[in-house]
Amino acid sequence: MMERVAILGTGLLGTSVGLALRAAGFQGSIVGWNRSRGQAETALAMGAVDSLGTDAVATAKASQVVLLAVPIFATLDLMEQLAPVLGPGHLVTDVGSTKTQITEAADRLYNTSDRAGFLPGHPMAGKERGGAELSDANLFRGAVWLFTDFPAWQRSTESDVLARNWREWVIAMGARTLDLGPQRHDELVAWVSHLPQFTATALSALLEHEVGEAPELRDVGGRALREMTRLGASPFSMWRDIAHTNTEAIVAAIEALEQRLAHIRENLRTPELRDEFEKANRFRRE
Repeated sequence: MMERVAILGTGLLGTSVGLALRAAGFQGSIVGWNRSRGQAETALAMGAVDSLGTDAVATAKASQVVLLAVPIFATLDLMEQLAPVLGPGHLVTDVGSTKTQITEAADRLYNTSDRAGFLPGHPMAGKERGGAELSDANLFRGAVWLFTDFPAWQRSTESDVLARNWREWVIAMGARTLDLGPQRHDELVAWVSHLPQFTATALSALLEHEVGEAPELRDVGGRALREMTRLGASPFSMWRDIAHTNTEAIVAAIEALEQRLAHIRENLRTPELRDEFEKANRFRRE
């Protein structure tokens, strides 16, 4: 059973996982590590972790379940570092927003008889800004936590038992689990997560360029402006790796949106515009 957890990356998601585990009744030890000591100390002060590790590899080795809660390229880097030093008594999992490259690395580096298991995961939860100080024990309540290819997790090795146990704790944190193939995962999140982000980024950047200096902009914009541009506050550091590792699916989604906007532009004075509103309303109702 899972008794020792290492959270490598004590930003918003990692710290929220620590808080959510405690809120769900986890009594074991939780050790945190972060490249930024300040973020790690914030997680410790908030009670999300019991202690702090000074080295990512040593922190992982002393644990059973290792959660990688860092950007995707950093996740891939840690996977390479940890694979040779962890064994079948360890499980590594992650919260990365794209899964194809992570799952390919897991197939290459993990899930053998002499190595740790790797369970690729992605909680569909977060905020437009990051940081341990914004963490929330209820962040995953009602959210879907996606998992992709872990072919051995129904066996009885120690890492497989840990994988089942981790899934149980994810449910205890209030999330609902769903299994998808990595490519299907990346296609879907391009539509439901990445496209909204880049649309909001484009709209916010456009408004900044066109009318950003207008002092009355905030008052005139009102709720519509706030809702449509909320994601525009997301930092580049959070989205760079996503753009690099899911480029093809994001491009397809953006091109489809461009075509839809062109269709609306060309039909502002025709009944086709009503059809677009009816489709949009139907999607919101379902």
